[in-house]
Amino acid sequence: MKSITARTGALRRKSRCTSDQARADVFNYIEMFYNPRRRHNTAGDLSPVEFERRHFQRLKSV
Repeated sequence: MKSITARTGALRRKSRCTSDQARADVFNYIEMFYNPRRRHNTAGDLSPVEFERRHFQRLKSV
């Protein structure tokens, strides 16, 4: 949680020229930082990155 707080603090401090730039920054934060690390209940409480890693390991072993 500490890293998420630090990242959102950085988002708040950054000055933006347009609302489109602000939207892009929020989108990048969610898709590039938060979402790949967050655990998903439908993936067995694994992050998407870990879920895909395990999935491709299983495919290699078949």
